Amino acid sequence: MYQTIIINFPGGIISPGNLYNILVAATKVRIQYVRFGLRQQLLIDTTNYNVDIFTGELGKLGVDYEIDSNNFPNIISSYPAEEIFIRKTWLTEGVYKDILDDIDFKPSVKVNICDSDQSFTPMLTGNINWIASSQSEHYWHLIIRFPKTNVTYEWNQLCYTNHIAKVTKGLETIIKNNPTRFIDNTLANGEELFALLDQGNFIFKAAENTVSLSSFNLPYYEGLNRYNNKYWLGIYRRDELFSIAFLKKICQLCLDTKLGQLCCTSWKTIIIKGIDEKDKKLWNALLEEYEINMRHAANELNFQVEDNCNEGLALKSFLVKHLSIDDTRTFGICFGIKTRKKSEVFSSILIQKRHLINFLGVKLFPVYDILCAKDFNPNERTGEIFSRSNPSFLLPEQLRRAIFKFYKYRLNAIKTGKQKQRSQAEETAIKVGTFLYQCNNCLTVYNERIGEIENNISTGTAFKDLPDDYCCTLCEGKKSNFTKIDQSVLQLL
Repeated sequence: MYQTIIINFPGGIISPGNLYNILVAATKVRIQYVRFGLRQQLLIDTTNYNVDIFTGELGKLGVDYEIDSNNFPNIISSYPAEEIFIRKTWLTEGVYKDILDDIDFKPSVKVNICDSDQSFTPMLTGNINWIASSQSEHYWHLIIRFPKTNVTYEWNQLCYTNHIAKVTKGLETIIKNNPTRFIDNTLANGEELFALLDQGNFIFKAAENTVSLSSFNLPYYEGLNRYNNKYWLGIYRRDELFSIAFLKKICQLCLDTKLGQLCCTSWKTIIIKGIDEKDKKLWNALLEEYEINMRHAANELNFQVEDNCNEGLALKSFLVKHLSIDDTRTFGICFGIKTRKKSEVFSSILIQKRHLINFLGVKLFPVYDILCAKDFNPNERTGEIFSRSNPSFLLPEQLRRAIFKFYKYRLNAIKTGKQKQRSQAEETAIKVGTFLYQCNNCLTVYNERIGEIENNISTGTAFKDLPDDYCCTLCEGKKSNFTKIDQSVLQLL
């Protein structure tokens, strides 16, 4: 009885004016809620008899859309994380937007455009994956994942920023014109693909090293947080449903406070960047008006579920509940839930549903397999099966054991030197001064060098950059109750 209208926002960048007009069109057919998708799209469910009316309104607005299909997947990017989670990089807002403007066609393959120094946005869930070089400004690594396969190929050349659009178009054309060679073919060959690309009019240079995929470390992407003398607001909804009335108010407030964009993320959330100090109270008032809950537990935020999948959401809720009851640590892990054969989620540990009996459309006895990505890095495409054929009542315990395996792997990696001894965040922390911040109530100390990893506050986080609702870990005293004090006074190392 329902159909899903899919509207792409290239790079996850949304104009509040355009979004407001789409929402007004939706209210005309009495739609109350919308969702955001894994590929940074807007998903709108409407009844069959309202589809023509709604799409007619979208046509008047000049909005492109698809109905229950994904022939033109959205271009996703790490732009929503730029400046707030990704800093000190040559890949700035202007570079993202130049690339997106150059791609003046609708790709029929999945395209990802990502910074290398991040794990907030999936790097390799696309078919054409552009990853910014960490060594050469305005040059990009390119990793191909052939459509409908897990076969990947990293090109040995770097591509100049201004030519990304044309190379993308060239590769897409080759893949579409040679479907038997490059689509749903586990023997697809990357060298053959690039041999067919006319490379004469592009600027390339040899890649000195293969791309380095960042280890997964999900930032806490919710709440009203300070950065660079401004604020950013991240909004997560447990049921993935965003009230149209609420989103319309967000659009209006963006326009009133001269914010020209908001972003949707691969976690089905939204982020508003660039909020001024003077406007902070307006955003807090809006959150209170619609009773928007903030500061969900981190072990809930690090799940990815397929789009429009109530079954997956129910399973997520079931697993999160058991993880909380068992007080299981999940820092550094990304969980994925997959109930459909051809869907794709970003995960270091994947819970995959299948049926023991699946014959002529008859599906009986659902069970779940648990798979672990290679090195538990969700950007990797290969891994191993940890546990097979688990009934739902055994799934929480088996998932807990998979988590223990992850921490055992990470501890061993640290001991054997497979991981860097000092992360970029730690190096930044060294530069922080020797002052501490002490709670006036219970004398608990906050150390900027150490942060609070258990609360998803990374090492090197300045006290002034902590969220306004930060509180003492012991007595829950307010942030304003802390006093700056010299470390030597406390005689701490």
